Amino acid sequence: MTWTPDAPRYRLLDGPSPLHRLPRFSAALDPDGGIDVWVKREDLLPLGLGGNKLRNLEFHVGAALAAGADTLVTSGRRWSNHCRLTAAAGAKAGLAVHLVLTGPPGAVPGANERLDGLLGAGVHVTASAERSERAALVERIASDLRRSGGRPYVIEVGGSDPIGAIGQVLAGIELATQVAELGLDPGMVILPTATGGTQAGLLVGMATADLRASVVGVAVAHPAAEVRRGVDRLVADLAATVGVPRASIGTVTLVDPARPTGYGRADPSAESATALLARTEGIFVDPIYTAKALAWLIEEASAGRVRGTVVFWHAGGLPGLFETLER
Repeated sequence: MTWTPDAPRYRLLDGPSPLHRLPRFSAALDPDGGIDVWVKREDLLPLGLGGNKLRNLEFHVGAALAAGADTLVTSGRRWSNHCRLTAAAGAKAGLAVHLVLTGPPGAVPGANERLDGLLGAGVHVTASAERSERAALVERIASDLRRSGGRPYVIEVGGSDPIGAIGQVLAGIELATQVAELGLDPGMVILPTATGGTQAGLLVGMATADLRASVVGVAVAHPAAEVRRGVDRLVADLAATVGVPRASIGTVTLVDPARPTGYGRADPSAESATALLARTEGIFVDPIYTAKALAWLIEEASAGRVRGTVVFWHAGGLPGLFETLER
């Protein structure tokens, strides 16, 4: 089964992201060939140095243009891929962009913040790390724009609401098409999970296309128990939108990293995972997000708990390699 959304959409993708086999990486995990890892290269999507959030933004930008908006307003951490890609999407669509980044401000702007400015976004950094301050500043900027005659469209953190996550449903259907064409039968899809939109969308999209692999989210920002509620709600919303019975969709499986260090903090196991993938396949992952899920895969595969054909979801975020992280 395929599905075509009827929501407004502004095209940012130029085709499917590649699905690549990782033979040397797989052999490093198990020289006896017990695991065959493939990677879904969302990092190679075409705008703003790539990343999975472009899929969400196709539908948020589409909704903004349909509503007559002239400005996108969103927020996130200072290394936010969603914020950088919102700036890129706004530039592509001819929309102004304002980004509210969690503070306090650093002595020198980080890599993502500099890219945000290069893309033309207005960048606002809060005085503290409080989420409430960030949310209040988003509302103040949107209100100021309205008072001056602007028409802002506000996107929630991560863009992972039922509008944006439609893009991830299509990603799940896309993956099902690719594995069928390659004759693969993956038993598991492993991805980093923060706001939960990608995991929820993949679950619904894969069920729609009858791909019955389990979807394991490694909770890289908040504890798995905390994230689960949001993913469950989003799966129910997306299932209703697509018209798939909730009972036909796989279980929401979330795990915590083997050695949780906190979001945006350096993680030695993630650094080792980054080096292993780079030195076996020439592929980089960011240390904040994707590498922590990769570290979980390495530990589980090395212990023999993950076997067979596996798809690893490379969410992008490569500018994170150049961010300064707390230790």
